[in-house]
Amino acid sequence: MSKTLLVTDDAMIIREMIKEAARDAGWEIAGEATNGHEAIEQFDTLEPDAVTLDLVMPEYDGIHALKGIMQRDSSARVLVVSALEQTEILKQAIQLGARDFIVKPFSNDQLRVALAKIASTESNTSIATAAAAT
Repeated sequence: MSKTLLVTDDAMIIREMIKEAARDAGWEIAGEATNGHEAIEQFDTLEPDAVTLDLVMPEYDGIHALKGIMQRDSSARVLVVSALEQTEILKQAIQLGARDFIVKPFSNDQLRVALAKIASTESNTSIATAAAAT
C-alpha cells in the first residue's frame, strides 16, 4: 500500500512540482490545500500519512496550520517546504512538530529524500533537538 500525501502550498506550480516528485517516489497524492485552513480541513478529512506545508500562505499561514494539525495528531508527519530561510521561523516549525524542512527552490531529489526521511521517523525528538541546538 502506498503512502498518502497532502500537499499544501498557495502556488499551483509548487504543488505540481511536489506532486510529481512525490509520485515518482511512490507516494499517492491524497489531496491539495492552498492555505492553512484548507490544510487542516483536508488533514481531518483525508488522514494522510504525511503533509507538505508552506509557511507563507494567504488567510491562514503554515505555522497556524502546523499547530492545528499537531493538535489533532501529535504524531503527524509534516514536511515544511518554504522559501523562508529565516532560522527562527524554521526552528519554531520544528519545535511545533514538523519532522523536517526543505527550502525552495528544491530539486526533486531533495524532496524525495526529505519525504523518505519523514516517512521513516518515529518521532520528532531528534530533529527538534538538532534544531534547538543550532
